[in-house]
Amino acid sequence: MITSIDFQILNAIQDSIRCAFLDVVMAIFSYIGELGAIWVLIGVVMLFFRKLRPIAIMMFASMLLALLIGEVGIKNIVCRPRPFWFNTDITLNIHAPAGYSFPSSHTSTSFAAALALTFGLKKPWVGISAYALAALIAFSRLYNYVHFPSDVLAGALVGTFCAIVMIIIYKRFKLDEKLSRPIRFKGGS
Repeated sequence: MITSIDFQILNAIQDSIRCAFLDVVMAIFSYIGELGAIWVLIGVVMLFFRKLRPIAIMMFASMLLALLIGEVGIKNIVCRPRPFWFNTDITLNIHAPAGYSFPSSHTSTSFAAALALTFGLKKPWVGISAYALAALIAFSRLYNYVHFPSDVLAGALVGTFCAIVMIIIYKRFKLDEKLSRPIRFKGGS
């Protein structure tokens, strides 16, 4: 039943909004979400600022946990085929991804990063921007016909869960305070 609803949603997207312009836009969002690339770039820039460093590390840890749970764990247990494996009439506008479909790693890393940034920076515009980007990356996976809606929903839940775990760890061990201290080298001349 879930797969039937998934295909209805995917086919509605293809039938109602697919166009040449969005093919380009959604391909870009899929590519910047590959291995969390856009989030990694944001995090690397944040590492250069001492006050932002703990947030960047929390974001990386959240994303890594999401990848381990989703990509390494759940995907290899569930082994769900991708939608374009069933519907071969669809022409993909991105390279066909390898591996299984459930859950969406693009979505899980994006939602993990968005929540970590939102929690860490505590600025509404950051949270809105981060979640808008995460949602566009997630939607691009549906638009590009490489994930089912239930894959994307599960990815968002996995990413959110992983970020919450990291936030709890950070608060419990006061890592934000420890990681924002200046680096001091002992000894030497």
